[in-house]
Amino acid sequence: MKSENSQTTLVANQQAAIKAETSLSIADDYGMKKVQKSSWQSFTLAIFSGAFIAIAFVFYISVTTGSDAGWGMTRFIGGIAFSLGLMLVIAAGGELFTSTVLTSVAWVNKRITMRQQLQCWTRVYLGNMVGALLMVLLIMLGRLFELADGQWGLTALNIAQHKLHHTWLQAFVLGILCNVLVCLGIWMTFATKDLLTKCFLVILPVAMFVAAGFEHCIANLFMLPFGVAVQNFAPDSFFMALEISRDQFSDVNLANAIFNNLIPVTLGNIVGGAVAIGLGYWLVENGSFSTFNATSIIKTTAKTEAD
Repeated sequence: MKSENSQTTLVANQQAAIKAETSLSIADDYGMKKVQKSSWQSFTLAIFSGAFIAIAFVFYISVTTGSDAGWGMTRFIGGIAFSLGLMLVIAAGGELFTSTVLTSVAWVNKRITMRQQLQCWTRVYLGNMVGALLMVLLIMLGRLFELADGQWGLTALNIAQHKLHHTWLQAFVLGILCNVLVCLGIWMTFATKDLLTKCFLVILPVAMFVAAGFEHCIANLFMLPFGVAVQNFAPDSFFMALEISRDQFSDVNLANAIFNNLIPVTLGNIVGGAVAIGLGYWLVENGSFSTFNATSIIKTTAKTEAD
């Protein structure tokens, strides 16, 4: 009986080691592929991803404006809607900064240099920004801020203003928490090759970070400039219809957007994705639970079965 239990434990350890090793190797290749893409291809795909995340935010604003479902349920519904962004990135193809930071696995395995990694992060971030800003322009030209008698635009302004009143530490921590969830969602997709399953797996992690109010730098590259655009360029009739003053949102400006939100949130996203998830799982395999130990388990089991 004791021998059977030992054998069961050994097999379970073998399977766990193989699974972890496979996920890590997929993450390693995932990062390598991102760095190996041409600068033009990477930048163009990043533009698409920036637009996809902006579209998801438009969806979020649309389903939450005027909702009487209650605070929690409204944010949950909005989170489900927002998950469209990451699903589009996965299904249609794109380069998103917050998942690109998982190149840290390839870096720590010495398959890419720090310079290559930072160059990849920079072009993807800039591409995401271009895509997000293009969507700001299109949404403004489409005058979506006037939907629901202006309530749609008011919701957007309130969201943007709220994001600018975190402390630096708070914004940084909310950025960490956000990208832990985003990268966990991506990490889960490494377990399957089925596209529909990949899309399904990312829904709840995204919905959770949105519902909890965590901060995503690429989403903010759309939301904050859009808030600034509405505050500055929406006609006076928009504010008059809502019986509010444009000056109520005078703090929604580019300087506050950059220094009070985008910088700490971006740094937090890097820590949450590259360090907590990428390097965290690498340490599981190469720290106390080393690849050597996992390989030893496999070899020992194979030898036992042969005997």
